[in-house]
Amino acid sequence: MEEIEIYLETAKEMMDKAIVRSKTELAKIRAGKAMPSMLDGLMVEYYGTPTPINQVAALTTPDARTIFIKPWEKSTIQEIEKSIINSGLGFNPQSDGENIIINVPQLTEERRIQLVKQSKAVTEDAKVSVRNARKEANDELKKLLKEGVSEDAVKGAESDVQTLTDQYVKQLDDLLELKEKDIMTV
Repeated sequence: MEEIEIYLETAKEMMDKAIVRSKTELAKIRAGKAMPSMLDGLMVEYYGTPTPINQVAALTTPDARTIFIKPWEKSTIQEIEKSIINSGLGFNPQSDGENIIINVPQLTEERRIQLVKQSKAVTEDAKVSVRNARKEANDELKKLLKEGVSEDAVKGAESDVQTLTDQYVKQLDDLLELKEKDIMTV
């Protein structure tokens, strides 16, 4: 029976990772308000090495429409600007020689709809990961059945895996609903 618990725990860990990954990706999708997390994952060439922007500069949001970037070294300003422009985020950074300011534009209705679609894609990918975790756990449970573990124990564990799957899919649906409200709020 200990083996069954291990498979259930492994499935739960995989599903947890899908939720965390989904939250991280959803945080990167801007909802009209300026947030430092919009630049998460942005890499800057720093002495020839791609480095996360938050390791070469301080990121703050003095108001709802502005991201303020204060590089640790002035020599990195041009590289940071280049990374932002090439990122595909649609930002136009402006530098005063010491700092970089990004004015986050108002979202158009068309852009909001695109962001909702992007959010749906992120949560759908996470749901696929959750379902893959369910499939792997059920496959392992079927192997245990062949090894002589009782059919009732395996059926009970499969039911537990399905309950877990349903809970995680619901969490993802709730995350998507919150993100949609956030994006569509003008």
